[in-house]
Amino acid sequence: MKDNQPATEATGIPLNAQPPLALDKYLHESGISPVTAWRYRRKGWLKTINICGRHYVTREAIADFNRRAQAGEFSKTLRNPGLKMTV
Repeated sequence: MKDNQPATEATGIPLNAQPPLALDKYLHESGISPVTAWRYRRKGWLKTINICGRHYVTREAIADFNRRAQAGEFSKTLRNPGLKMTV
């Protein structure tokens, strides 16, 4: 498998046929904090599903989130109130 090749091309399995990933495992692997994930879910940026009271994220939802983030859909201007410019 090449580094730039998506997992679906390497395995031949489409995203919607792969099993969902437990949200806590996804957070651990991606480095996103639980609070940040809660905010992303509340804003509708990260779609999760509930199976027997546990939250899961589908591979399609992860791919969609990554595509939207890379396109700059979630970007904002950076505010830094602690930095004061003096002349």
